[in-house]
Amino acid sequence: MSAIRALRQLSISSSCAFATRSATRSVARAALAARAAPVSSASRAFSVSARRLGEGASDVALAQRLGEELKYENEATPAAEPDFLKAFKAQGTWAIEDAPGMDEVTLSRKFGNEDIRLIFSIADIQSEQEPEFEEGEEAAEAEESEVPLHSYPIRCSFSFTKAGASGALTIDAMCQEGTFVIDNISYYNDAKVGTELTAEADWKRRGYYLGPQFDTLDVSLQDEFDKFLQERGINQTLAYFVPEYAEYKEQKEYVSWLKNVKDFVEA
Repeated sequence: MSAIRALRQLSISSSCAFATRSATRSVARAALAARAAPVSSASRAFSVSARRLGEGASDVALAQRLGEELKYENEATPAAEPDFLKAFKAQGTWAIEDAPGMDEVTLSRKFGNEDIRLIFSIADIQSEQEPEFEEGEEAAEAEESEVPLHSYPIRCSFSFTKAGASGALTIDAMCQEGTFVIDNISYYNDAKVGTELTAEADWKRRGYYLGPQFDTLDVSLQDEFDKFLQERGINQTLAYFVPEYAEYKEQKEYVSWLKNVKDFVEA
């Protein structure tokens, strides 16, 4: 189990931005369904064809729906690398490790004799739920406030190790609306225990003291930790990048999922 998964039990939830994205996809699916509604005769043809090929009677219709959704998403998603990502890479500060099909993203950098790693997950986007409104309240809510882009929280796990030092410093934080809200700062005498992304290391970490809640520290000490992070590039720019990249990756994974499932159904 990775460090970021261990964080998922720690946070608050905020769902406005994801509700907007979910609503967009819902509208798209409704439009697709409307365009494909008159399929009664086609369905009979699908059924006969499916039975002839030894497939399930619903396979062709499902593949068609998946294909329509895939077509819509491909048309709505720019093929070129987005500008925000080009600008981030151009800075040359953080390296991005993003394996297709995985829900976690790792950013890493060197700072003096330190190795710094940040891990976050797109699962925080996927797990958001649409807000519930009482009857008549939805319109009023929409009029009262505009939902800021990328307002949903994303859990982040930072780790710091030093060449020649055996220990590791780790920070659990929440990234939201252009800032990192620190939950706690932990120190491990064994750097492997503090940084390895294995079930064994995660199990060992559960028995360690995680450090005090950050907001209980003296304000002057909190300020010094903030300066420590700012100096290492853990700042507002990074806090805006994380949710933007998470949304970008989630869209890529969704399109890939549509294609893979469609190909499997059609096989």
